[in-house]
Amino acid sequence: FQVRPQNPHGLGTLPAAPATMASPAVSPDSSSHEALSSVNSAPACSPTSDSENLSPDELELLAKLEEQNRLLEADSKSMRSMNGSRRNSGSSLVSSSSASSNLSHLEEDTWILWGRIVNEWDEWRKKKEKLLKELIRKGIPHHFRAIVWQLLCSATDMPVKNQYSELLKMSSPCEKLIRRDIARTYPEHEFFKGQDSLGQEVLFNVMKAYSLVDREVGYCQGSAFIVGLLLMQMPEEEAFCVFVRLMQEYRLRELFKPSMAELGLCIYQFEYMLQEQLPELNIHFRSQSFLTSMYASSWFLTLFLTTFPLPVATRVFDIFMYEGLEIVFRVGMALLQFNQAELVQLDMEGMSQYFQKVIPHQFDSCPDKLILRAFQVKYNPKKMKRLEKEYAAIKNKEMEEQIEIKRLRTENRLLKQRIETLEKESAALADRLIQVASKIAIFLFST
Repeated sequence: FQVRPQNPHGLGTLPAAPATMASPAVSPDSSSHEALSSVNSAPACSPTSDSENLSPDELELLAKLEEQNRLLEADSKSMRSMNGSRRNSGSSLVSSSSASSNLSHLEEDTWILWGRIVNEWDEWRKKKEKLLKELIRKGIPHHFRAIVWQLLCSATDMPVKNQYSELLKMSSPCEKLIRRDIARTYPEHEFFKGQDSLGQEVLFNVMKAYSLVDREVGYCQGSAFIVGLLLMQMPEEEAFCVFVRLMQEYRLRELFKPSMAELGLCIYQFEYMLQEQLPELNIHFRSQSFLTSMYASSWFLTLFLTTFPLPVATRVFDIFMYEGLEIVFRVGMALLQFNQAELVQLDMEGMSQYFQKVIPHQFDSCPDKLILRAFQVKYNPKKMKRLEKEYAAIKNKEMEEQIEIKRLRTENRLLKQRIETLEKESAALADRLIQVASKIAIFLFST
């Protein structure tokens, strides 16, 4: 199929790229620099170590992307200097400087490259996987995210899409909960502002439809942020299909089940990484009773969408779509490594404030710094698998103990009931003996 990239809110399609690329579209909450970064940010050092295995042509492509990032950074700094503010999304993103002239050509190269990737998707997935991974880590261009995300999770041709309109006609037991939480999802984003906004309506539709196709999970608070991000990129039918695929194939369904057992596993694995890689910080957290779940639960449940501003969180989401939950562990550990010196100086309340106010905005101007640090984190899939088995054994043991405790409590209750019955029988027998004794005494007295 030919690439037809979607606009930020899924309200139709954008025209094909012109001969000379214009500046990319910007979502309402993006600054000039943030939008430019989301188009294709490439750090001076690649986030991966796969470059040595690439062909000369592929290395040339990466070099172009890195040069583009340098020009993007220089151009955005120039714009901020001229305007005195990072908020300038309404103005042109390409200035008249020579750097911007070069930037326009590089943007055109990027458009052509990603257009080729989309139209030759099967070949890229099979034969150029390392290069594709590296390009995704550098950031999927904004206009291509809709189609690339669908391709990455194989959601382009799902039978469930044909059920969507019928699902909307049905009623769900979760509707009141969904309505209650809709206004809390991206409350500052223009697309979702206002009770009657299009964003809130389509978000409600997708969440309701999913609660009907997966009644065990139904609706879980937090999942709406993931759906909301999808709706910023594509129409609601496509967003629904992608969300279904994410729930089925990316461990999200297990995270959102009522028991949230998978979240417990993720926290257990993350705590092991913390203890192994940052022992000093781990001891400090424990001394302050600062539990891992207090700061990391939202990382796993919303994939950092409630932690970082959208331009940064979307870069993490790009990688999640290709590499799964591993990126959440990597980014989480990178954040703790980056902030360890400050955190060990704070008490519990201070750390809570630090996580809420400082950490979210540390990488606003350079998401690549976070991505680069994340891929320097030690992550051992075999060890994580071993921890999964270990956690399962612990939970099984706890379940067995709970079953045993329940059995003992049942036996204890039955014994109590038996004792009460015996006491009543004993009291009744005593009363009967007294009555008999009284009759004997009367008989003896009368004779």
